[in-house]
Amino acid sequence: MLSVRIPAELDNWLDVFSKENNRSKSYYVKKALLKFMEEKEENRWATESYKEYLDSGKQTISFDELKKKYGLD
Repeated sequence: MLSVRIPAELDNWLDVFSKENNRSKSYYVKKALLKFMEEKEENRWATESYKEYLDSGKQTISFDELKKKYGLD
């Protein structure tokens, strides 16, 4: 169980929105929290992957160089 205090303005906005859409406020809070956590996890994964790539010393070429290399211009 989790209890969270939010500003009155946000609570009112959430209350109106949830009533208009026939959903509970909890539904939208859970959806928002899940989206936030998924984005944070994706960001962490991307950051770690990029660091691994940089640490590997591998080199890349641009898309234009790749097209030129394979005669796709």
